[in-house]
Amino acid sequence: MASAAVLRLVANASTTSSSSSSILSHAISSRSTSVIAAASPYYLLGRSSSSATATSPSPNTNTNSAYTNAASTTTTNANASSHQQSSYLTGTTTHFGYEKISIHEKESRVKHVFEKVASNYDIMNDFMSGGLHRYWKDELLRLTGVKAMAKAVRRRQHSSSSFSSSSPSSLLDQNSKDGSHTNTNTNTLSILDVAGGTGDVAFRFIDAAECVERSKSSGKDEISVTVCDINPEMLRVGEMRARKKYGEALLHDNNNNNNNNNASSLSSSYSSSALRFVEGNAQHLPFESNSFHIYTIAFGLRNVTDVDAALRDAYRVLKPGGRYLCLEFSHVPNVPLSKLYDLYSFNVIPQLGEWVAQDRHSYQYLVESIRKFCTQEELMRRMENAGFEGVKYTNMTGGIVAIHEGWKPL
Repeated sequence: MASAAVLRLVANASTTSSSSSSILSHAISSRSTSVIAAASPYYLLGRSSSSATATSPSPNTNTNSAYTNAASTTTTNANASSHQQSSYLTGTTTHFGYEKISIHEKESRVKHVFEKVASNYDIMNDFMSGGLHRYWKDELLRLTGVKAMAKAVRRRQHSSSSFSSSSPSSLLDQNSKDGSHTNTNTNTLSILDVAGGTGDVAFRFIDAAECVERSKSSGKDEISVTVCDINPEMLRVGEMRARKKYGEALLHDNNNNNNNNNASSLSSSYSSSALRFVEGNAQHLPFESNSFHIYTIAFGLRNVTDVDAALRDAYRVLKPGGRYLCLEFSHVPNVPLSKLYDLYSFNVIPQLGEWVAQDRHSYQYLVESIRKFCTQEELMRRMENAGFEGVKYTNMTGGIVAIHEGWKPL
C-alpha cells in the first residue's frame, strides 16, 4: 500500500514535466523492483528525469549511460563566471543542520556524528536510498575514466619490464619529517578519495583498475588509491572491510616506516601498496602539492566547515591537468518531487536511523545538512573561484544528487 501510494504521487508529480512521464512509465515497465527499493522514493525518482535545469544539457553528456539517460541532466558553467560568489564562512557562526553554532564547534560535532554511525554507515545507505547510492557511486566511477586509464597503465607496464622494475617506490611511500605524505612522482595514476572512510568509492577504483590481479606480481603497483578521512573510526571500518575483501595484498602499512617490527616489514614487502587509509582534514590535507591525478569526494563536502577551503586544498593537491569530482546530495528543482523528497527525508530517514542504528539524531542532522548545502549553481561558482576550469555538474535522480567536476589547468 505504501509503495503504491508513493508510486501514484511520483506519477502525478511527473506529469508536470512532459519529459518526465514517458521516462517514468518506460522505466517502471522495464524492470521489477525489490521490496525495499519499491518502498523508497529515491528509487522511483531515480528512474524519472527532471530536466528543469537553467541551461541546456552539455553536448559532452554520455548518451550511452543508463544513469545519464534515465536519471541525470548535465549543466555547464555558461553564466556562472559572471557571478562572484561570497565566502562560504562569514562571521563566527555556521550551521550544523538547522542549528547555528560557532565555526569552531562544527568539526567536532560532525566528527561525533560519524563516530556514532560508522559501524552502520553502509547498511544505512542501502536502507535510506533503496540501494540507489550504489548506482550513484558507479556513475562517479564511470565519469572518472579510471577503468580506461588503468588499462593503459597496465599495457605500459606489461610491455616494459624496465618500467616495472624501476618503480619500487610510490605515492604511498614514506612520510616526510613534517608529517605530510610525500609524492615521488613514480605513480602513473594516483587517486585520492576524500571523506571516503569506509572505502565504498575506493574499492570501486581498486576493482576497476584490477589492482588485485596486479598484486599477484612483485613490486609496488603503478596505480595508487588513497582514502583520506577526518574520522579515525570511519577509517577503522574501511580498513577492516579492505582486509576482509582483499586480504593484505593491497594495503600499504602506514606504520612500517616508523617501527622495526620484522613481521610488519615482511607483510609490507609482499604488498603492492595500491591502497592506503590516511587520517586528514579536507580543508588542509596532509599531502604535498601537485600529488594526485584524480580527487573524488562523495557525500562529504557538505559536512566540511569551510567548503571554500576544502575546494582550494583539493586544487592544491591535484597535479596540473588533474580532475576534481564531487558526488553530493543537492537540490530538486521540480516542486512536486521536491515536496515528496522532503516528506520522505524528514519522516522516514530519522526513523530508519532509530530502528536500524538506534540513532535518530545523527540522521536528522544528515537530512538537515542537505538542505543547508549549496545549490548546484552555487557550488559551480565556488569551484571556479577556487581555480577549477571546465566546471559542470550532472544531476541524477531529479537533482537529489549531483556530480560536479572540474579540471586544474596545465
